[in-house]
Amino acid sequence: MLDALVWLFTNIVNAIYNFFYAILNPDLWLSWVPLINQQMQDVEVKQALMRFIYYGGSVEFFFVLLTFFLILTAVGVWNNRIMWGSVQLMEGFANTIGRFFAWAGLLMVLQQIVIVFIQRIFARAEISMGFGMSFSKDISWWAEELKFYNAIVVCLCCTYTFVQGGHVRVDLVYSAVSYRTKRMIDMIGAIIFMMPAAVLTWMYGWYFLWRHLVTPKPSASDTLDRLIAKSRAVRWNIETISFSPNGFNAYFMFKVLLVIFAGMVFLQAWAFFYRSYLEWKEGPEGEGRYLDKDRLGDADAERAAEIH
Repeated sequence: MLDALVWLFTNIVNAIYNFFYAILNPDLWLSWVPLINQQMQDVEVKQALMRFIYYGGSVEFFFVLLTFFLILTAVGVWNNRIMWGSVQLMEGFANTIGRFFAWAGLLMVLQQIVIVFIQRIFARAEISMGFGMSFSKDISWWAEELKFYNAIVVCLCCTYTFVQGGHVRVDLVYSAVSYRTKRMIDMIGAIIFMMPAAVLTWMYGWYFLWRHLVTPKPSASDTLDRLIAKSRAVRWNIETISFSPNGFNAYFMFKVLLVIFAGMVFLQAWAFFYRSYLEWKEGPEGEGRYLDKDRLGDADAERAAEIH
């Protein structure tokens, strides 16, 4: 037990050092960003890319997040206004991203209509879009791209739906318990279920993404020294496969969405834990405070009231 506490304390202290070291030395892990569209020749740039890959799914990165969470939580318990501000910031981020990318659903419908008209009425084999420089692809490419719009809605609107209370809740005990017990259940759920699930999804998704972007393929079991050794041969090898000869060939974007999804769920679990704690502390009068929920129009609101 003592060894575990020493290990935990040591990693938390090291996390503070690692965070400031990374902030003060961005070239050691970000110098590859300007060369994202071209092959890298400089050894230091290749090493920076491998450091970025390693630390993005590392224990060190986890403890940086954990340390920041613990510090912000301690400060928020001392001053609830800071915790409420954190809730507003994280929920506002989820709402903004979700409300914007929800339009991908409309774009998906419109594109499907265009595909049907072009293919069935005009009997064309490809669709060209753009002004001046046109972007032309086979109809099968545009048809398969519809999956990407669907993935955008699922991954980027998930936390927005959570904030709006739109997810389905399987309720066996929750409705029968007291107000403060509900908030306790919410806090436990955020810490025990949401956060670990998001961390595991990030860990697997992170290396799953990079294995389809660079070669030699990185592995979660690789040490930093091993990845630095691999950096001598590293080069971009972005996945361009498709399920049909002329189909959508940017499936690596689905891996990017998976990582973003995991990060947003983790932030929402963080915000949900804070909100549940504050509502538990302040009682029923604190329920829903600063919650930015969408409101139906007058006619829709009346119809919803009649249904309920």
